[in-house]
Amino acid sequence: MDCLGWCKKIVAALSALLLLHGCYCTRRDRGFSFLHQATTAPMVSYYDYIIVGGGTAGCPLAATLSQFASVLLLERGGSPFGNPNITHLSAFGSALSDLSPRSPSQRFVSEDGVINARAHVLGGGSSLNAGFYSRAGSEYIAKARWDAKLVNESYRWVERRVAFHPPLRQWQLAVRNSLLEIGIRPYNGYTKVGGTILDGYGHRHTSADLLHYANPNGLTVLLHAPVQKILFTTEGKVKPTANGVIFTDVNGLSHWAYLRKGFKNEVIVCSGALGSPQLLMLGGLGPEKHLEDHNISVVKNMPLVGQGMSDNPMNAVFVPSPRPVEVSLIQVVGITHNGIYIEGASGENFASETKSTRDFGMFSPKIGQLSTSPPKQRTQEALNRAIEAMRSLPRSAFMGGFILEKIMGPLSRGHLELRSTNPNDNPAVTFNYFKDPGDLEKCVEGIKLIEKVIESRTFSRFRYHHLPVSSLLNMTANSPVNLLPKHANASRSLEQFCRDTVTTIWHYHGGCQVDQVVDHDYKVIGVDSLQVIDGSTFDYSPGTNPQATVMMLGRYMGVKMFHERIANN
Repeated sequence: MDCLGWCKKIVAALSALLLLHGCYCTRRDRGFSFLHQATTAPMVSYYDYIIVGGGTAGCPLAATLSQFASVLLLERGGSPFGNPNITHLSAFGSALSDLSPRSPSQRFVSEDGVINARAHVLGGGSSLNAGFYSRAGSEYIAKARWDAKLVNESYRWVERRVAFHPPLRQWQLAVRNSLLEIGIRPYNGYTKVGGTILDGYGHRHTSADLLHYANPNGLTVLLHAPVQKILFTTEGKVKPTANGVIFTDVNGLSHWAYLRKGFKNEVIVCSGALGSPQLLMLGGLGPEKHLEDHNISVVKNMPLVGQGMSDNPMNAVFVPSPRPVEVSLIQVVGITHNGIYIEGASGENFASETKSTRDFGMFSPKIGQLSTSPPKQRTQEALNRAIEAMRSLPRSAFMGGFILEKIMGPLSRGHLELRSTNPNDNPAVTFNYFKDPGDLEKCVEGIKLIEKVIESRTFSRFRYHHLPVSSLLNMTANSPVNLLPKHANASRSLEQFCRDTVTTIWHYHGGCQVDQVVDHDYKVIGVDSLQVIDGSTFDYSPGTNPQATVMMLGRYMGVKMFHERIANN
């Protein structure tokens, strides 16, 4: 096969393999007695704590609080247990291709033109990500003013259920040894092999598994229960006070859940970086003018709700391999002194699938992302042709993997606004990728490091030597990884390559940051009986993947709230 023909097949395969940083879920139905559909809920109910969002933070928080109080956990999506699309590595990517109303993921496109996804399932982002598990560093913990002893105890509590040590095989070993060869090491002096929430059998364990710790008599979990609005009372109060929520079921019926009268009872929002600021705004907490534009009664003018949105930009280079490689997610990470992360993923188009059933994840033509075609040309006929063309590719076109880089922080910030008053609609979010020149400088440096990895002696057996790195950059730049305009010969300018190929690594955060929207106890500033506990409170993303810290935070705050409640009784 000539180089041009090979390159065309590689470009077509790029989209399938890029999602290896993305999604997957859990095992069989756990049979939790406290797990119910929202249709079974009474019209009016009362609890000590109401948690909005059964995601990465919400599940460990609910499990902890249920030990000493009555807890209602409301999840807008369904259960991950027993879902054939998300139970095993062999189906990896299927969840992101599923755009049905019952899908565990909800696709959105940022105002920057980058395709992204948010969780719509119990377990949240831990049910959709690539599984990498790493703790936050000591500097992050100190800056957050967390109790280091309780942080360590909380991490261990999480890890007993969901963390595993991944076996390194040929591709990941090559990535690790190449990083060492070119001198890339984490802060602690060695190239890091992280933990994973995938066990040795390829089964995923998510924050939903932490509900095993729950007291069944103290917890009610309702599925398909999207919260429409947080309820407040102001009469006779010094500050607005949250006293309940309205949620609906799949039949469209409304249900009211209220806080019981009692000291320290609270509504706790754990709906993620998109959902939490969105829900605060829908309840009347946010920028006054923006709320009035949507005819929302202003409970409290809070101009910083929805501000400071960030998404760690990811840029990757596909490296076709002359030999088969294992299907692997992120296991090895090299970290530079200035916060550039170099990682790798590989696979043969999810090896267990046949040509007729191949699924290309969130970049599949089946979800309509023909970004290289003008909108009027994105017809059903065009989609069908693209699907058939990708299915007809030989398996050799999928041999290889990605070396990718992401930027710590980032410095660039954006904002989130409501599109409508429907909580099921995605809000409009702008991340402003590379708006700060410091982020662009780091991206360029990261791509140069990727070039060194590819050209290293250790990695030589996994690349075609007749394909220079410039050709690999151009192949990557021409793939439909986002909806941004394409430029010819992007390899001539690494700055342009970074802008053209930026994608998400699903680590977006912000919108309800500490000292801006919530205080250091995660209580909403100027409001009583309301907290936000999730990644929306982060100023930057901890660790290589934030999920370990978000799960830890749910447990950590649950324990703190227990001690606070006991001390005041």
